[in-house]
Parts: sequence; C-alpha cells; structure tokens
Amino acid sequence: WHTGLMDCFSDCGVCICGTFCFPCLGCQVAQAMNEFCLCGSSVAMRTLYRTRYNIPGSILQDYIAVMCCPVCALCQLKRDIDFRKK
Repeated sequence: WHTGLMDCFSDCGVCICGTFCFPCLGCQVAQAMNEFCLCGSSVAMRTLYRTRYNIPGSILQDYIAVMCCPVCALCQLKRDIDFRKK
C-alpha cells in the first residue's frame, strides 16, 4: 500500500468523504475499478486490488481491516487508487 491504514492526514478530503458519505466513497472506488457500485467497500474488492498490484498481504488481513475499521480500509484503498492514477 502507498499509505498506511490509519494515514488519514495524507489525504483529508478522502477521509472526510469516507467518514461522512461512506457509500459515496465505496461507489467511487468501485467505479475506478470498473466494478458494481455496492462492492466498493467489500473484502473482495480490497483483495482484488491488492492482488492486481502485487501488494503484500493476505485475505485474512483484508478481512480484519475491513471488519475492524471499514472507513480506514476504504480510504486507504481510495488513496492508493488516486496515487496510481498519477
């Protein structure tokens, strides 16, 4: 990952969006990955992204991140997508 799970201050706009409009951020992530809107915040989406870009980790780590802190996990995914677009 380009940023850590709790690196909210590296992109405050993404974190504000994730905090106050979680479904909107999930749809943005899904759209960036050409997937269905409701899948953006799922463990499967995080795992797909991680394996696509050979990011170290496991499905268990993805599951724990999404279940323990879904907002942080989704924000991390969005920050990484934005970083790779540049």
